[in-house]
Amino acid sequence: LKVNGIEFSPFNGGKYLCSGSFDKTVRLWDVETSKSLHVFNGHEDIIWCVDISPLQSNNKNDKRNNIGVIGGNGYTICSGSFDNTIRIWDIETTKQFNVFKKHEGEIRSVKYGSNELLNTILSGSNDRSVRLWDIRSRQQIQVFNGHTSIVLSVEYSPFVIKNNIGNSNVICSGSSDSTIRFWDIRSNKNELYMIKGDKIADNGICCLKFVGLKKKKDTKNVAYDLNLYYGSIKGRIRIWG
Repeated sequence: LKVNGIEFSPFNGGKYLCSGSFDKTVRLWDVETSKSLHVFNGHEDIIWCVDISPLQSNNKNDKRNNIGVIGGNGYTICSGSFDNTIRIWDIETTKQFNVFKKHEGEIRSVKYGSNELLNTILSGSNDRSVRLWDIRSRQQIQVFNGHTSIVLSVEYSPFVIKNNIGNSNVICSGSSDSTIRFWDIRSNKNELYMIKGDKIADNGICCLKFVGLKKKKDTKNVAYDLNLYYGSIKGRIRIWG
């Protein structure tokens, strides 16, 4: 059946791959051998998106786990489904670690945070909302409303706004309403900024990616330019810098 989402592991040089499918399963694969290491069952409808956590625990135990690999490290997989849930799977125990149920529509995008936000998950849904979740407390932190149609993509932004120097506190979301909206994770009030795409030429924002490009040698202070790339339903790729 159709595979909707794949993600390479941010550890071990991308040796592992997880996938989500129309068959309602999440699978973990060994890229080098092409073998399935484990099948995670629990979703009640198709799986649209997956991600693998960058988190490593302080557990220095080198014992092998139920899968026989990556033991004692605290890595998890998250998956978003058309059953309106986000589920977190513990790679070490191969068990479901948690399930988030507050979305009122199908889940279209999930993303783990990193650095100071490594214990969070970001999600976008057919219910037009963007939500931020705390993995440790197993609670919803914020819900961001403003999109007028399905939220198809979410991303943690590298941008920092005032009073939080050095720590990223901005997220962004792309929607079939042809807008990209930026939000302050500390507040669920109106968005910080909105990029309006071309409703006719784009017909919606499918995916987002921030890319850092090296600046010219004569540029002072900042070593990189940050550009936002997005892909549209109509097939165009656009760059904002």
